[in-house]
Amino acid sequence: MGLKMIETARLRLRQWRAEDYVSFATMSTNPQVMEYFPKLLTRAESDALIDRMKSIIETQGWGFWAVELKHNQQFIGFTGLHDQPTQFSFSPCVEIGWRLDQTHWGQGYAPEAAQAALAFAFDQLKLDKVVSFTTLGNEKSQAVMRKLKMRKITEFQHPALKSDHPLSWHVLYEISKNEFHEVN
Repeated sequence: MGLKMIETARLRLRQWRAEDYVSFATMSTNPQVMEYFPKLLTRAESDALIDRMKSIIETQGWGFWAVELKHNQQFIGFTGLHDQPTQFSFSPCVEIGWRLDQTHWGQGYAPEAAQAALAFAFDQLKLDKVVSFTTLGNEKSQAVMRKLKMRKITEFQHPALKSDHPLSWHVLYEISKNEFHEVN
């Protein structure tokens, strides 16, 4: 499957580039950006994460794409889809996720990019549903999920975190292909 670049009115979802590594490493050490993740990432961990995301896109043609502003090609984070075949009680599933640089929060970029990724999931990949999840306290991401017309399904403990970890409890949202097409 060839890599598809996705464009919205203001954004471009694309394959990762060498120049994205420094900006993403800076994001990965920002305590506000990483508040709902288990830890800040070292430069090596940040680079390895990009390498994994890039490789997945090269292999299957989709994944967590780098997001840039169309008007100036500035990298602002990532949005996209990730296959979760076995990790969760609700697997197999495909999740949608996003992480944007703090300077670009509150401008509607996350829902705009995620809307395009959902359209790709349902129209190109022919998926029946897409899920999203985050920690209970991450109201900003839950607000994006609600803007996307995703429905809250349940709360669960993330299997990769110890049960007493402060971020272990997550909320699961989902949207079906039919629900997506009813509102779009």
